[in-house]
Amino acid sequence: MKHPVMWFEVLGKDARRLCQFYGSLFGWSFAGDPSKYGLVQSNGRGIPGGVGVSYPGTREWVTFYVETPDISASLAHAEQLGGRVVMPRTVLPDVTLGIFEDPEGHAIGLVEAKHA
Repeated sequence: MKHPVMWFEVLGKDARRLCQFYGSLFGWSFAGDPSKYGLVQSNGRGIPGGVGVSYPGTREWVTFYVETPDISASLAHAEQLGGRVVMPRTVLPDVTLGIFEDPEGHAIGLVEAKHA
């Protein structure tokens, strides 16, 4: 697969409540600070993910992140195909990401591949 799904995310207004909900529903446990962003402990099965507070200036969403070698190029391509950039290429301490909406408004994340 050229661009595999690498991460999932559930973002909303009350991260602690969302972590409690999904923890109770699915038996998920979380690392990190569940009041801001809980990292789902996958125990070697399934893709990793997080449950937390929405990014500033964005709405709540459930999404997945796709690996790409060049986030800026992928965001530009998404726009050419009728998508809309929600978050441009953004470098965070542990990851570089970007987010776009598809033509129907679904938020999709991009994560930049780390060079080996």
